[in-house]
Amino acid sequence: MKKLLIAGLIFASAAVSASDCPDMLKHIKRKLNSQDTVNMCEAYAGKAVLFVNTASQCGFTPQFADLETLYSTFKDDGLVVLGFPSNDFNQEHVDEGKVAEVCQLTYGVNFPMFELTSVRGKNADPLFAKLAQEAGGKVPSWNFNKYLMNKDGSVVTHYGSRVKPLDSDFLEDVASALKSSE
Repeated sequence: MKKLLIAGLIFASAAVSASDCPDMLKHIKRKLNSQDTVNMCEAYAGKAVLFVNTASQCGFTPQFADLETLYSTFKDDGLVVLGFPSNDFNQEHVDEGKVAEVCQLTYGVNFPMFELTSVRGKNADPLFAKLAQEAGGKVPSWNFNKYLMNKDGSVVTHYGSRVKPLDSDFLEDVASALKSSE
C-alpha cells in the first residue's frame, strides 16, 4: 500500500509539472543528425528560449556565430537558443550531416540544433505554427527569423532575419525575457 501511495504521488507530481509546461514546449523534437530526441518541457521549462529557423547556405548564415555568442554569454542566466534548420527557402542541405558540419565545424555551434523543420505554410511544424500564432501571425518570411519566449512561457516577440542576435535592442529584450520570472 505504501509503495502504491508513493507511486501515486510521483505520478501526480509529474502530471502537475506537465500541466505547468508552456504550450510552446509541449513537443518532442529529434536532435540534428541523430536519433536522440528531446522532451522540450523537461529540457527547457523555466528558461527563456530563442527559437530560430536556420539555413546553412544563406546570406544570414554568419548569424550562427552571434547566436553562439548570445547562447554562451547568457546560458548560465537561463537562456537557451534552439536552432531549427529549414529548407523552406531552398537554402539548406537536405543531408543533416552536412547541416551539422556547417553548424559545428564552421561556426562552432554548441546550442541545441534539431531536425530539418518546415516553418511555414500548410506543412509548418506545429511548434512554428504556434510560435507564429503567439507572435500575432508573424510567419518566418526568410531564414534566421527569431522568436523569443520569456521564462514564463510567453512569446515576447518575433524578429526578422535582419535583426542580429547582438543588436542592442535585441539584447535588451533578451535581458527582459530573462527577468520575467524573478
